[in-house]
Amino acid sequence: MDTAGSILRLTPIYAIIFDVVANPSTPVKLMSTLDTRQIRTEKPTPDVEGALAPGRVLQNRYEILGILGLGGMSAVYQGRDRRFPNVVKLCAIKEMKSHSLDPQMRAMAIQNFEREANILATLNHPAIPKVYDYFTEEARSYLVMEFIDGRDLEAVIAELTTFLPQDQVMDWSVQLCDVLAFLHEHEPPIIFRDMKPSNVMLDKHGRLRLIDFGIAKNFQPGQKGTMIGTEGYSPPEQYRGIADQRTDLYALGATLHHLLTRQDPRVEPPFSFHERPVQSTNPNVSNEFAQIVMRALEYEPERRFASAQEMKRTLLGLRPSLETRFGPTAVNLGSGDVMPLWTFACEDEIRSTPSLADRTLYVASYDHNLYALDATTGKFQWKYATDAGIASSPHWADDRVLVGSDDRVVYCINAQTGRIAWTCPTQGRVRSSPRVQFGHVFFGSDDRQLYAVNLQTGRVSWKTETEGPVRSSATISDDAIYFGSEDGSVYCVDIRGTVKWRYHTRRPVTSSPALHTESQLLVVGSQDSTVYGLDSQSGWVIWRFRTNKPVISSPCIVDDVVYIGSADNCVYALEIRTGKLIWKYATEGQVNSSPAVANGNLYVGSVDGSIYSIDAKTGSLRWRVRTSGPVISSPVIGDEVVYIGSNDHVVYALPA
Repeated sequence: MDTAGSILRLTPIYAIIFDVVANPSTPVKLMSTLDTRQIRTEKPTPDVEGALAPGRVLQNRYEILGILGLGGMSAVYQGRDRRFPNVVKLCAIKEMKSHSLDPQMRAMAIQNFEREANILATLNHPAIPKVYDYFTEEARSYLVMEFIDGRDLEAVIAELTTFLPQDQVMDWSVQLCDVLAFLHEHEPPIIFRDMKPSNVMLDKHGRLRLIDFGIAKNFQPGQKGTMIGTEGYSPPEQYRGIADQRTDLYALGATLHHLLTRQDPRVEPPFSFHERPVQSTNPNVSNEFAQIVMRALEYEPERRFASAQEMKRTLLGLRPSLETRFGPTAVNLGSGDVMPLWTFACEDEIRSTPSLADRTLYVASYDHNLYALDATTGKFQWKYATDAGIASSPHWADDRVLVGSDDRVVYCINAQTGRIAWTCPTQGRVRSSPRVQFGHVFFGSDDRQLYAVNLQTGRVSWKTETEGPVRSSATISDDAIYFGSEDGSVYCVDIRGTVKWRYHTRRPVTSSPALHTESQLLVVGSQDSTVYGLDSQSGWVIWRFRTNKPVISSPCIVDDVVYIGSADNCVYALEIRTGKLIWKYATEGQVNSSPAVANGNLYVGSVDGSIYSIDAKTGSLRWRVRTSGPVISSPVIGDEVVYIGSNDHVVYALPA
């Protein structure tokens, strides 16, 4: 055996391993695509000799639940973050055991572990696990990361009794090209060096996540490094200690070859892919896709794709429909490609509307945090953690940011520093979004109350009780406050909280009313599938417009036109004075997002995972960008940029 081969075979001893065991009792269904509802992680192993026992607590914070994977010098545990006592917040905890008798091996393991921690801490991409913490305890180093509910592709392959559908593998190849392009375009560039099925996780939402950055390194042209990787997936030059962007593309090609043929390259002769073409094993693969895979596997680096972006473009050119399957990717509608100006990944779903003020974007996430981001670059500025998920939209006023939380509290936070100014506890979850007028903050709570709170002190001035949770946000005029309640009513109260009128619909009113000042019409949606035009002074119905499903979306009124979404998948444009239909546009999922209009264009999200731009006058589509999760967040627009969140945990900044 040659020296290079020996080193490659020894790699698993010191590489950081995250190997989730497949659950043999959960078969993988093969239809037109892989059914990711069947993808689940195996329950953690309760006890292994020499490993941390379940119940052990690290740093007085992280409770060990069990072992997910075990390697020669490392282990991966499923843990629980006890800092969140009211919810079960899982995390993955990598442990490096630094007790090797070989000093050289020990030093290399420590170096790899620290490199992984440092690299992950600088990366922000939906396909890369987030790192939360890094510490040493009792001569062992620990890395606390995002827990991924899923299994690796090697486990998926092991359960197959037939070939994966080509469309599925093509979708995955685009996702992997996307994350490799992100790494290669990082400053400095990062070469992953160990792409293989066991280092790619398929989460329960069907998204791929790249794991195990233990041997990733910053790229320096002309520099030779240690000959490490995984035999069968590593290209010839990696045996000589050479690795650049094309090294990762070869390993990606080897991974795709394995997925398409079910032939494990580790047990085949080295560099024998061209002796084993994809279609000789799997005739279902098209010539074009097979050629892309085989080009990535060229022996000479200069004959491969020059970059991950080039390979991705070639894949998208082969099948343009991939452009809207996983993203965001460019959507070409003749007027140019629509690509995010930047994205920022939170730790959980983004359900609410961002707030924009003084070139800062404030984003609330269901990961419990309120984030402040530079609106131009997406750069993180600060975050403030509440004690539960946040579905309320933040509101900026007087250099303060106000937001409600499912922990039953409304927070007032200094917009510059992220420090708390005051809190106002309620007796229910706060999903209504605060509004400020008359020196007071108005918001609803699931305790059935509408609150008026002094902006400076946080003291409650008055409360108005309804008969249901108040999740609608208030609209405020010179002498009245309008809001909906889950009791099915629309309320109008004066500035002292006295009810002036109440209109009862047949279902909950989660939609937030909008007031048309000129006509004095109040427009609001109801879960009885109706949009109502009410006289704002009396509460009398002026018009009704019936949709086919509940209306949770809040109306937007621009130039005498009402824009609103419905769970019937449509966005509607209605005449403000009559409620007559001007146009409607059908998406592929419920429209619970609330439209925003700027410069004659409408922007809205859909549960189908897309962000839409529609001509506000004609109702024709301008562009569509697909995210990796339902979009129930609503957009905010500033400086010709659209900001919106998605349930894929990502905030998108898109050119308007």
